[in-house]
Amino acid sequence: MTTTDLLSVGHLIGHDLVAADTYDEVVDPGRLGDVVARVAVGTPADVDRAVRTAHEAFLSWRNVAPAERARMMLEAADVLAGSAEDLAPQLVREHGGVLWEAQTDFGLGTGVMQHTASLVDGFFDPVQFDDEQSFISVERVPRGVVGAVVPWNMPVVLTMMKLAPALATGNTIVIKPSPFAPAALTLALHRMAQVFPAGVVNVVHGNADVGEALTSHPLVRKIGFTGGTATARRVMAAAAGSIKNLTLELGGNDPAIVLDDVDVDAALDRMLKGVFTRSGQICFAVKRIYVPRPLYGTFADAFCERVDQYAVGHGLDENASFGPLNNKTQYDAVNALIDETRNSSAKLTQLGRTLDSAENGYYILPHVVRDVEHSAPISSCEQFGPVIPLIAYDDEDQVVDWANDSEYGLGSSVWTTDHDRGLAIARRIEAGSTFVNTHAFESLDLRMPFGGVKQSGIGREFGEAGMREYVDEHSIRILK
Repeated sequence: MTTTDLLSVGHLIGHDLVAADTYDEVVDPGRLGDVVARVAVGTPADVDRAVRTAHEAFLSWRNVAPAERARMMLEAADVLAGSAEDLAPQLVREHGGVLWEAQTDFGLGTGVMQHTASLVDGFFDPVQFDDEQSFISVERVPRGVVGAVVPWNMPVVLTMMKLAPALATGNTIVIKPSPFAPAALTLALHRMAQVFPAGVVNVVHGNADVGEALTSHPLVRKIGFTGGTATARRVMAAAAGSIKNLTLELGGNDPAIVLDDVDVDAALDRMLKGVFTRSGQICFAVKRIYVPRPLYGTFADAFCERVDQYAVGHGLDENASFGPLNNKTQYDAVNALIDETRNSSAKLTQLGRTLDSAENGYYILPHVVRDVEHSAPISSCEQFGPVIPLIAYDDEDQVVDWANDSEYGLGSSVWTTDHDRGLAIARRIEAGSTFVNTHAFESLDLRMPFGGVKQSGIGREFGEAGMREYVDEHSIRILK
């Protein structure tokens, strides 16, 4: 293997990047011969040191005035925004996305920090009752040390969705990045950490043993996790020993319901952004599309014509529509799903073209599955790759039943020219979020709580709803 602009990244404990005895290599998923970083491999002892450092910092950080915490958060947001120029290309070489996706990750993360800081004023004002019998004060207090476990697909914003509410509410944090995209994120956090007192922001790298040590540590009082449902079950089990509070943002099998009055071209302009961005590796990406049977042929032809224009290449290739999958496990899983579908009665079509930059990596061209049943494996699983089924339906009751026929319930969308009709259908869908005439990054609004129902998660992120996940309510009553 060769090395390209190799970084060596340690744990972040206090204000310092701490060296380790062992390092793992991070390989560019679009150029498998390139090692792009060396990242420390932690141990449970490293976790214990980081958690105790965070706990010591918490004892004073919780007493910092909320307005002062917000001021520091805005300063840290500026640091994060300024880090995109040099760290976004590094992130591309870790997670495989194209450059604008990495830049969007930094931009969204900056926005989360800024918006959360804007909500601090008044958040801690107690709710009080005073009558002849008693005085009651219901007050919000921080929980303590937060353990955050974050994935590789959009690591910056997904980290800020935990760090921002944790810090705004007076908690400290220990973050475990994914081993598949740890370096750029850690360097950004190191820069941001200098804005806060030492120990407020910490990072420990490692594998499953580090994650278990963090999620089971007795001084960690809150876990924020984004990732797969199977891993979440292990997180819940580890947290159960000390009854920790959990926010879990998990997988999804998001349906997009096309109604018969849709403007096909206008819908595809927006919908396709939510299908193939990040090569389909987004938790709330469109993962199954339901189309009225009389419209099916027209819609499917137009959809395939658009997708056939895509070019797949390295994330730093400005001509690439999207890049490789992030890792071999995901690459093998998606290819197995493609092979299974190819051997079924459905019609699988490979579209698009490969650029010269896609030399040696986890590249998969976009695939569209037509004439597929709702119950088919490709329709009922979370593909997490550039494969999308188009499913014909006969009436609205049927399509709502099919949309809800899933163990998941993260995002969803309805596509129509009649907003009232779209709203009526949206209210029948079992999901944490339903969008009308949109289903992509641009669909998100920081004023909307984000999270899932059923096996797509517990709790909510963004805004005041997200901040409430990081505080306890302390009720005080004086009997007169």
